[in-house]
Amino acid sequence: MFDLTTRDIKYLSGVGPNKASILNKELEIFSYHDLLYYFPYKYVDRSRLYYVHEIDGAMPYIQLKGQILSFETFGEGRQRRLVAHFSDGTGVVDLVWFQGIKYITNKYKVREEYIVFGKPTLYGGRINIAHPDIDNAADLTLSSMGLQPYYNTTERMKRSFLNSNALQKLVEAAFMQIQSPIPETLSPSIISKNHLMSLTDALRNIHFPKNPELLRKAQLRLKFEELFYVQLNILRYSKERQQKYRGYVFEHVGKSFNDFYFNNLPFELTGAQKRVMKEIRNDIGCGKQMNRLLQGDVGSGKTLVALMSMLIAIDNGYQACLMAPTEILANQHTETIKELLFGLDVRVELLTGSVKGKKREKILSDLVTGDIHILIGTHAVIEDNVNFSKLGLVVIDEQHRFGVAQRAKLWKKSMYPPHVLVMTATPIPRTLAMTLYGDLDVSVIDELPPGRKPIATMHQFDNRRESLYASIRKQITEGRQIYIVYPLIKESEKIDLKNLEEGYLHVCEAFPQYKVSKLHGKMKPAEKDAEMQSFVIGDTHIMVATTVIEVGVNVPNASVMVIENAERFGLSQLHQLRGRVGRGADQSYCILVTNYKLSEDTRKRLEIMVRTNDGFEIAEADLKLRGPGDLEGTQQSGIAFDLKIADLARDGQLLQYVRNVAQEIVESDPQGTAPENEVLWRQLKSLRKTKVNWASIS
Repeated sequence: MFDLTTRDIKYLSGVGPNKASILNKELEIFSYHDLLYYFPYKYVDRSRLYYVHEIDGAMPYIQLKGQILSFETFGEGRQRRLVAHFSDGTGVVDLVWFQGIKYITNKYKVREEYIVFGKPTLYGGRINIAHPDIDNAADLTLSSMGLQPYYNTTERMKRSFLNSNALQKLVEAAFMQIQSPIPETLSPSIISKNHLMSLTDALRNIHFPKNPELLRKAQLRLKFEELFYVQLNILRYSKERQQKYRGYVFEHVGKSFNDFYFNNLPFELTGAQKRVMKEIRNDIGCGKQMNRLLQGDVGSGKTLVALMSMLIAIDNGYQACLMAPTEILANQHTETIKELLFGLDVRVELLTGSVKGKKREKILSDLVTGDIHILIGTHAVIEDNVNFSKLGLVVIDEQHRFGVAQRAKLWKKSMYPPHVLVMTATPIPRTLAMTLYGDLDVSVIDELPPGRKPIATMHQFDNRRESLYASIRKQITEGRQIYIVYPLIKESEKIDLKNLEEGYLHVCEAFPQYKVSKLHGKMKPAEKDAEMQSFVIGDTHIMVATTVIEVGVNVPNASVMVIENAERFGLSQLHQLRGRVGRGADQSYCILVTNYKLSEDTRKRLEIMVRTNDGFEIAEADLKLRGPGDLEGTQQSGIAFDLKIADLARDGQLLQYVRNVAQEIVESDPQGTAPENEVLWRQLKSLRKTKVNWASIS
């Protein structure tokens, strides 16, 4: 049987060692399999002929049938070009070549009939087609041409004559060599039940569809398979974990929780917080390990839910750990939680890279004896010398900032894997959540605490700075504080951006009577803490910062967020930054400052930000505008978004459908032993060897 995955691409007719090396480096095409799964990005209908008198310079691609009347050359040296005057009897167009002139004049003859294909442009009052495809009319049957595929290529490939047309010919050569059907990767029952094309037909029709209907069926088959194995992997992993790992049983709610709930709770829980607490209590009391994702928009009260969950762990004789991605956020959590627990017999300690010497030694020894109930920290908490007496619950904040291997280290610090609560303030679209966090149970806090007012968001051009500064002065005189965020720390020669250093000096000049601080990621931890603390206690009126303040900074008195060069930020990032204000009872504002020259996508982003405060609506829009691979967090998550044909922004319904199909397989054949599913488990095993494990989330 012809094995596509092991047949080296260099042995394909027309490739050889040199072109194989370029395909390896530029497109990661090493085998016949890689080539056949390198799909076209668009198709052009080659079944239709136009007449010259019908065409204009605005049309995308056209096809003509006629004769070359004559050749002319113009210019000298590198400026030399060849023009063929081509006519079908209804008019004349110019075919133009800037390279390969001798080859063209030798190959094509005057007064012979050809079919010409290319993109028309209007130049000097005449229609031109540069470097067209030309075939002898007698050799080409238009009805069999169907839709012509177009492949993405690189400049280096084009220099080595590996353009889209060359790739098309390589794919044709591969199919000519593969005489037998390509082995199926889905079971017969899945193919028949879901009316899917065979894999062989799907691959042929994704490259060379005769008509749009066959293309649609080929796309459906290949999208179905791609998404099916993503979900089968996640659900199989999740099932294995449930069967393999016992969870600590937190049977009762005791003194720590009740003292906090009845004496220290700052406000009545929202209905959403109560619902989520019930879901968490069911998880941690049932004997299975909890693996839950807690989604909640900025300021929705996730930390309070996490704290109450940790108090239940303490009431059952266990310790809890909260891991945050930055020292600023870890410090913020420590201060917030200590304040919430004031007067209660619960010991909370902070462990970051800045905690050293005897203080660090004391924390490490008290963790082992169980004297510390809650440890809050950064990556420092997963170091090998950090050990717990009885770790029962781990809370991971903004978990996409941590790698899979880092999170897994926490499991080894306990006899059984501790319960895991993953928190994110970045709302995740439903389709992305099914892929990124498909093995986690999901809870959503979709209400804001009482008294919070929606943030008013405005888009302002940077030539209206005086009115912006007047608004800022008014807010400061009323006792409020201001954030001004810049996208860069230092000036970039390539991109003309306002940078933080210049911005800081400008703000100091504009507000000489007020105290202005500066915060960015290149500062030393102690400097960052000092600047942040100054802002928290109200000594600083304006904080000029980069996106280091994007996550977790909580200053209820800050009421204005100014985002300079807002066009440089993605929707989710803009939403996160906006969430730094609106944390008190006062009306807060977010001002998006840009120049006049904006792309259509940027205008859409800014309009969405001005229109809504709903993080989930914003996340869905961001997914549609930017695609999953560009979304904040997906690259750090340990998830490889190398979907070749499916699109999470557009194929949400299909994703849900294939998840249900995969769920049925996992439920009916959890051990993977049913003969009818043998092909599925074999294919999954094969994919796992070559891909990041999409399911290893926590």
